[in-house]
Amino acid sequence: MSLSADRPATRTATRLAFLVAGFGMACWAPLVPFAKLHVGVDEGELGLLLLCIGLGSISAMVAAGPVSARFGSKPVIVAGGLALAATLPFLAIAATPLALGATLFVFGGALGSIDVAMNIHAVEVERAAARPLMSGFHALFSIGGFAGAALMTVFLTAGIPPVAGTLIFAALIVPAILLASPRLLAATAAENEPLFVRPRGVVLLLAILAAATFLVEGAMLDWSALLIAEEGLAARDQAGLGYILFSIAMTIGRLGGDRLTARIGDRSTLIGSGMLAVAGLVVLLTASASAVALAGFLLVGFGASNIVPVLFRRAGSQDAMPPALAIGAITTMGYAGILAGPAVIGFVAHGVGLSAAFWMLAGLLCLVPLSAAVVTKGTR
Repeated sequence: MSLSADRPATRTATRLAFLVAGFGMACWAPLVPFAKLHVGVDEGELGLLLLCIGLGSISAMVAAGPVSARFGSKPVIVAGGLALAATLPFLAIAATPLALGATLFVFGGALGSIDVAMNIHAVEVERAAARPLMSGFHALFSIGGFAGAALMTVFLTAGIPPVAGTLIFAALIVPAILLASPRLLAATAAENEPLFVRPRGVVLLLAILAAATFLVEGAMLDWSALLIAEEGLAARDQAGLGYILFSIAMTIGRLGGDRLTARIGDRSTLIGSGMLAVAGLVVLLTASASAVALAGFLLVGFGASNIVPVLFRRAGSQDAMPPALAIGAITTMGYAGILAGPAVIGFVAHGVGLSAAFWMLAGLLCLVPLSAAVVTKGTR
């Protein structure tokens, strides 16, 4: 007998999936300097190796939507989570560029597959609950990311070898997935649904908005510290404070996002969130004092926090194509935005300056409030 989607245990299992994905992904970030030294590569070669994560993720995302549509999201979540745990220690063990590149590709594939499947599962759980839950699920991803990066940093600072640290964290991921597994929905498969449908209609628009939002998030991670340092708004050793405030605001915004959306609806959430994020970028780009610039980071974080959760919810409720395939398309394009973001911003900044590149991001993000009525047609 299949489990009901509207159960506290099922919601907890979904939260665990998001927590594991964020935790596992963030464990890698503090390991990068150690991996670079271990395999003996320079910055250029390391950049090519890091690209393997994106290639693995996108390859898995393209497949995860159709597989989840045919067989259900549960096996993909479980397989992705266990693969994440199994791969993590090899990131510290790999001793050659080839070995590290192959490991990063598999690691990225595990991340990509669980990312798509957990969002598909979350849409099913939210639909059964008949109330917004998506922002809360995504908040657990943010919390997991913070915990993974912080704990790994503490371990490495304390002199614990990277291999030991990754084994310990892998040992934490496995029981979390095994605990979630029997509580995940097993009856989300649809045997008659196609394995591929070309994104069309509102799904294509949702995917574009997701890519734009993820592009802004990626730019805040990769370029915002340099922006405020070059503008003389922060010392170089303190420029990372802006992104920390952005991340904190994102997490707080998502923790309260479900209550907000339940009160004002998806359309108003997209309009208000998009306008707030654009306003934050304007504040950041016109600031003449450090405190004002940091306030801009907070506004962008609060504004961007609930855009993607709403876009996933709309993907699950549209009828232009199967929901699982729609979510897979949105996740893939969104992640492509993160991957392409650093290169695109760098290219534009080289031609017209970093500040001008961020102004272009503000203009791009205007698509969110301008498109809100279209993507929420028939609802409030």
